Amino acid sequence: MTEQNHPDQRPDVQAFLTYLNNVPGPKMHELPPEQARAMMVAMGPVAELETGPLAVIRDLSIPGPAGAIPVRLYDARTTREPGPVMVFFHGGGFVIGNLETHGPYCAEAARALDIPVIAIDYRLAPEAPFPAAPDDCEAAARWIATSPAELGFQVTGLVTSGDSAGGNLAIVTSMALRDEPAAVPVIAQFPIYPVVDDDSDWGSFHEHGEGKLLTTAAMNYFHEAYAAEQGHIRAYPLSHDHAGMPPTLVITAGLDPLRDQGRAYAGALIAAGVPTVFREAVGNIHGFVNLRRAIPSSVADLAGCFAVLKPMIAQAAAAL
Repeated sequence: MTEQNHPDQRPDVQAFLTYLNNVPGPKMHELPPEQARAMMVAMGPVAELETGPLAVIRDLSIPGPAGAIPVRLYDARTTREPGPVMVFFHGGGFVIGNLETHGPYCAEAARALDIPVIAIDYRLAPEAPFPAAPDDCEAAARWIATSPAELGFQVTGLVTSGDSAGGNLAIVTSMALRDEPAAVPVIAQFPIYPVVDDDSDWGSFHEHGEGKLLTTAAMNYFHEAYAAEQGHIRAYPLSHDHAGMPPTLVITAGLDPLRDQGRAYAGALIAAGVPTVFREAVGNIHGFVNLRRAIPSSVADLAGCFAVLKPMIAQAAAAL
């Protein structure tokens, strides 16, 4: 059995990986950061669906610890009553990704959940290594929690979310606001195939570390660039205290080297008494939320998550 022919692998996943693994030229992790970022942006129209119609897509600039942080507001409504807002942190190993790469996903989340989504363009490594990213993300969440006039609506609660590295940032931001509360609470979180630990001895690392988009070499590239302090709560939250965290939906991908970390994180939340729903996109790969054109079955994976997350947010918001 090859890495490309796992028994659980979906036909559309297999077709995409066959295409991806036969593209000539250097891989993303073999390029300088600027070129790797450009490659991810260029991949978008090939792999991801279009942003689609939305009432509001507006760029804003908010104050951060090292200068202005660009953010983008997505909303399915032109006017909004007081309510919760999703704060979204994009993936990309803390090195690549931006507002453009995750725009279609954020727009879909805003439509499906019927809440505003604010995407955060935090500083990237290696130019700005750890703790620049969590510093920016925490500052952005605290600013949003104050219901600044630039938003045009009152924020009653935060939903932190992100994919991969962004899932990590969602979790560490939730932890920071648990320990030092913001103007409004984090009422739910939705980490998507998050990285939560710096131990590479997970079974899924060995089982799925080659040929499935996110590779061992790429993870090493991101890890070295980010240069996080080993075991630090703001970098690798798995081994820290999870009591008092908000209701959580965790999703992993079955063929992802990060799969076992995500499973362990969901288990740690449950052990700490946190209301938690765990889902796994069986037969899918890391990055699927940005691969809905290339892997059409990912649309159903996301729809299933939103169907769980929407009432979770509504229940938490009603309890405020």
